[in-house]
Amino acid sequence: MILVSEKTKVLVQGITGRQGKFHTRLMLDYGTKIVAGVTPGKGGEMVHGVPVYDSVEEALSEHEVDASVIFVPAPFAKDAVVEAIDNSIDFLVVITEHIPIHDVAQMKRIAEIEGSRFIGPNTPGIISPGRAKLGIMPHRIFKQGEVGVVSRSGTLTYEVVDSMTKHGIGQTTVLGIGGDPIVGTNFIDVLEMFEEDRETRAVVLIGEIGGKAEEEASSFIKDEMSKPVVAYIAGRTAPPGKRMGHAGAIISGGIGTAESKIKALKKAGVSVAEFPWEVGRILSEII
Repeated sequence: MILVSEKTKVLVQGITGRQGKFHTRLMLDYGTKIVAGVTPGKGGEMVHGVPVYDSVEEALSEHEVDASVIFVPAPFAKDAVVEAIDNSIDFLVVITEHIPIHDVAQMKRIAEIEGSRFIGPNTPGIISPGRAKLGIMPHRIFKQGEVGVVSRSGTLTYEVVDSMTKHGIGQTTVLGIGGDPIVGTNFIDVLEMFEEDRETRAVVLIGEIGGKAEEEASSFIKDEMSKPVVAYIAGRTAPPGKRMGHAGAIISGGIGTAESKIKALKKAGVSVAEFPWEVGRILSEII
């Protein structure tokens, strides 16, 4: 298990919006310890029994907070992230999509300087099954177990996890790093955490076309990981120059093809599934 547990105390920024309110209810129902919410101008309200404050600083004056989930609209998301970091919140889950890329670059630089970490943007969040979830993942498909999962795609994550659970294989922690060209936490960051985590016996990596993240992860797996890794790469039939779903899922100049990623992963000793529903079967054979 990495990053979140049943002890994690959570703040929700944008809690009074439609998505923030809806998913706060689901996170609470799962057992996540949401202690406060923030929406400027809505201080004093309650959302599903959670007190709302006008600012992060005000919320932290009343509550201890370990992590923040951000449902703030894209034009204001950077300010919400910076506000959380300025108030020494160490871990952030940025659900918001369509954040301008220059805003994300600034968010990442500030997080690095201040020693904070965020996953996303454009992420379904993170779940440690049976313990806590921060984000929008459908918790019913998850099962507590011994395999860590890291992914660039929310929907593919659900397909793969469903396959694992149907094979009786549970998960320690599942997280989406986000599908944008710049993200706060990359594959290598997460692989390193899973390698060090005592509960995790194996890892699943779910990638897609575009960029070099999977190739870079392959080098790390080959040189640094002792635990078995199973992967699935989406976009084998994607035409060059056409974006497939995520902003980061585009083949450009011959770089970022599914073939190059699969070749690199196999060279690193990774078992690569041809279809997402094969991951559960492959895992059942190696752990």
